[in-house]
Order: sequence, then C-alpha cells, then structure tokens
Amino acid sequence: MNKLSKERRVQVVKALVEGNSINGIVRMNGVSKNTVLKLLADLGSACLDYQDVTLRNLNLRYIQCDEIWEFCYAKEKNVPEEHKGEFGYGDVWTWTAIDSETKLVPCWHVGKRDGRDAWYFISNLRSRLANRVQVTTDGHKAYLQAIEGVFGSEVDYAMLVKIYGATEPEREAGRRYSPAECVGTETTVIQGKPDKEHISTSYVERQNLTMRTSMRRFTRLTNGFSKKLENHMHAISLHFMFYNFARPHKTLSKPYLTTPAMAAGLTDRIWTIEDIVSLLGDSS
Repeated sequence: MNKLSKERRVQVVKALVEGNSINGIVRMNGVSKNTVLKLLADLGSACLDYQDVTLRNLNLRYIQCDEIWEFCYAKEKNVPEEHKGEFGYGDVWTWTAIDSETKLVPCWHVGKRDGRDAWYFISNLRSRLANRVQVTTDGHKAYLQAIEGVFGSEVDYAMLVKIYGATEPEREAGRRYSPAECVGTETTVIQGKPDKEHISTSYVERQNLTMRTSMRRFTRLTNGFSKKLENHMHAISLHFMFYNFARPHKTLSKPYLTTPAMAAGLTDRIWTIEDIVSLLGDSS
C-alpha cells in the first residue's frame, strides 16, 4: 500500500465508499487485493480515531437508534463447530444512532444484539452529547435498561413499535426476502416528556438502507459479506466518515450543499475524498 500514490489511494477509496466490492476494485484499479485491504484497514482506523475525538460535545436534540444485521465469515447456521459462539463468526449487529435534524450519525457500535452491547452503545452515545435529548427506539427490550441506567432521568425516551400484517400463504414465496406490510404503530412513552411529532425511527431505518447500498459487505444475497470482523469494522468507520463529512445530504442541501457534519457545526465545508485520505498522514 505504501507504493500507491495519493491519487491511486483516492481512486480506491472512492470506489469503496460507493459500494464496490473488494474484488471489483482490484479489477477496476489494477491493484492487488492485499493492497486494497491494507488501505481499508489503515484508513478505517484513522477515520475511527478522528471521529472518536471530533464527535464530542454535540448539541443534538432528537436521536433515533436502531440495529442492523449482517454476518461475518459465514451465516450463523454454517459456522464451523470450532467457532460456534465466537464473536465475529456468524451474526453481527451494528447499532447506530442518528439525529433527525442534522442527520449526523454521532456513534455506532458493532456487537451482539444483547443487553451488554446495548449498554455499551448507549454509554458511547451519552458521552458525546452536550445536552438533554429525546431518544426513540424500536421495541427491543435491551434499550430499556441501557437508557435508564446510562441517562437516568436526563432523557425524554419513547419506543415506537411497528405492527406488521400477516403474509398471505400463496404469496409467501414471493415475499420471502421482503418485509410484511406495516399496518400500524404503537407508541409508548417510557420516560420524560418526548415531543410526539419527533417520536419516529424513520431516519435511522433509512440510514440502514444507506449502509446496505454504500457498503458491499452489507448487501443481501451476495458473496460480498465480510470474511473478517476487523475488515467489517474498518469499512463501517470509513463509511460514516464519508457519510458525515463528505456526502451532502439531500434533505439538508437547500439553499446550498450541506453535509451532516456541517449542519451539526463540526466543519464549515464539504470534505473531499482527498481530505479523508489525508488522515493517513505522510508516513502511511
């Protein structure tokens, strides 16, 4: 990777953040697979470090949280016996939070879908906020104890649970990979006085789609899934660096192009891929 010029690195990173597969990037750019993976690892670590420092003391108001499923190495049912129960083999969940006003993603966490990882994720979120916020989650029970334990009384919290209709038997095969029809929602105020107009998980669910279309390893029904947990986490760090700082958000871009980081007051300009690659420094 050290032999790549900055221009070549930029070409590779552009392909990565637009959802191309590793092997596809190798074919398009004429670089080795190991070179692409090393660049991803080095830059992913640099992006994680930068955002860990920068995404602090945030003045956000309406936070939505959700989890998105993926698998590493193999699907849970196909994990070899020697790796059964070992994290990084089989089901992996990415916990994400998004602010509905700035569209900033202040934090994320890769782990299991259990109470321990819920606590870690919510603790991370709380450490980045400068003020009281309103939080909306789905009905996942792990959030209840985590949010109460981390925020105490300093939060306005509501759960929004979607109700899905039954799938007709004759249409089952055709809808196998599509969600059932949402026929309603149930809203439960857990704590504080959340604004009913902002009790929603729509933005964070849309962010899940952005993740699946922007990272090849999240695309369903392909062989582009992550083979190693470390590469999975590096790709997520790079994705959110690009999403927060370099990709103008359509709902924010009037009268001028605006990224979530700009809307949150973290920067006054749209970052370029060159800026992101520069996080590696001259020694990389």
